[in-house]
Amino acid sequence: MNILTKIAEENNLNLLESIPLSGGDINNVFLLKCDSKKLVVKTNIASKFPGMLEAEAKGLDLLRSSNSFKIPSVINYGVIENTSYLLLEYIPESSTSSSFWKNFAENLATLHKTTQPIFGLDHSNYIGSLPQYNGTETSAADFYINQRLAPQFKMAKERGFDFSNLEVFYKNVSSEIPNESPALIHGDLWGGNYMVSENKIPTLIDPAVSFAPREMDLAMMQLFGGFSEEVFTQYHSIFPLENNWKQRVSLWQLYYLLVHLNIFGSGYLSRVQSIVKKYQ
Repeated sequence: MNILTKIAEENNLNLLESIPLSGGDINNVFLLKCDSKKLVVKTNIASKFPGMLEAEAKGLDLLRSSNSFKIPSVINYGVIENTSYLLLEYIPESSTSSSFWKNFAENLATLHKTTQPIFGLDHSNYIGSLPQYNGTETSAADFYINQRLAPQFKMAKERGFDFSNLEVFYKNVSSEIPNESPALIHGDLWGGNYMVSENKIPTLIDPAVSFAPREMDLAMMQLFGGFSEEVFTQYHSIFPLENNWKQRVSLWQLYYLLVHLNIFGSGYLSRVQSIVKKYQ
């Protein structure tokens, strides 16, 4: 009996057909055609990525609680024979409408207005294949430096990429970051992590959530493209950003570039170095 059949049995589903949707170094994703419905299941190796899919389930539930974007419902998650799985609602895709990006901006503002008194989260999660730590901090600068940059710089050093004068860098960065309230962010908002549902509704998947500086999401959206400029204009009109936010985009992108450096290697080194140098 293969693992998908076992997952179906554990969830009282009569599996008729499974179709691979995508796959990579981390997760395999399948469409499950069952008697009365279609579902999506993500699987990975439990011992290699402990707690990853459970954390994703919690992240999806947290995003849904913000009443902003459409978020696939979590049906169940668990571990069977060293295979972690996450069973999700299947959402058929469509193409954008003329109002899609305006709706996206409105949803993003609603998401970011979801707040709590301190930065962080009550559990750690993942960013790509790497652990993401969500220890609590009282300021935006402390959160970004201690919970985002410092762990990635430490990992980079272990991989042979050394950066000097980080104390000076951290001090300068600290003075640049506005101390806004913590915002619930998606945390990995590149073009591959949004969908257009069949009703033209903006939908988010694959979160790396935390209560963090909201400019992080906006910076990630600009790192690899895939978003209309209209989103940023509309967002700023709904939930105005602090002065000089465009000058800070590269500072927030540094975290994601460090993640890519630590996963994929030296192809991202020069971009990381140029941002670090800018603040030294």
